[in-house]
Amino acid sequence: MNHTNTPYSEVITSAKNPKIKHLLELQQKSQLRRKEGLFVVEGRRELEHCLEAGYEAESVFGLSPNPSPKGEGNCYTVSENVYERIAYRGSTEGVIAIMKAKEHRLEDLQLPKNPLIVVLESVEKPGNLGAVLRSADAAQADAVIVCDPLTDLYNPNLIRSSIGAIFTVPTVACTSEECIAFLKQHNIQILTAQLQDSRLYYDTPMTQGTAIVMGTESTGLTNQWRQAADAHIRIPMLGRLDSLNVSVSAAILLFEAVRQRQS
Repeated sequence: MNHTNTPYSEVITSAKNPKIKHLLELQQKSQLRRKEGLFVVEGRRELEHCLEAGYEAESVFGLSPNPSPKGEGNCYTVSENVYERIAYRGSTEGVIAIMKAKEHRLEDLQLPKNPLIVVLESVEKPGNLGAVLRSADAAQADAVIVCDPLTDLYNPNLIRSSIGAIFTVPTVACTSEECIAFLKQHNIQILTAQLQDSRLYYDTPMTQGTAIVMGTESTGLTNQWRQAADAHIRIPMLGRLDSLNVSVSAAILLFEAVRQRQS
């Protein structure tokens, strides 16, 4: 991120300031985020990833004496007590921004030959989705598709837990029906992670175009995904429990695909 030496403009010292109240509402209300097409990014690293992905800032709030980043909309200095009120954690380099949202659609995905895709059905915990995005970034997955989402993609907890990977990995939301049709249209094999009627994941070829599909830990995948699958795969569970956190499962399966593609 490029910086100038220009200080932030208006100094805000009260959490009752209308701009601060608006920021807090955007953090807390998904309906308002959707209505206004805005969302909040906390942390310089996350903001850098967001800007590099082509997002525009509406407002940036920073602790003095932070320099004013170029091209980041209206910049405001906030006092320490105000920053403590709006920041989720203290180690975010003193920067929080209100960003302009972008629409992400299946048809906009630009996929290479033999893409590697993660599909998540009805994952409701933003932290889990954020952790999956981190694994997808680490494995250089080509896309993450969130079907029938129970959390919006601009949830602050999702952005925070992904450490900005929501901006580094092409991510879209759609219905399961739309996703299945898209995958079949592009000849991408569908591998559903499930315990029933499945084979071990490392016995399943993943070098061709592949979508690894996972559901919630409590209910798993719906029947439409089980029926649409080209193969059902499982991770061996050697202990007394029968499931892993979805983000852990995603990492295991993604890096098996990476191993196969590099061998």
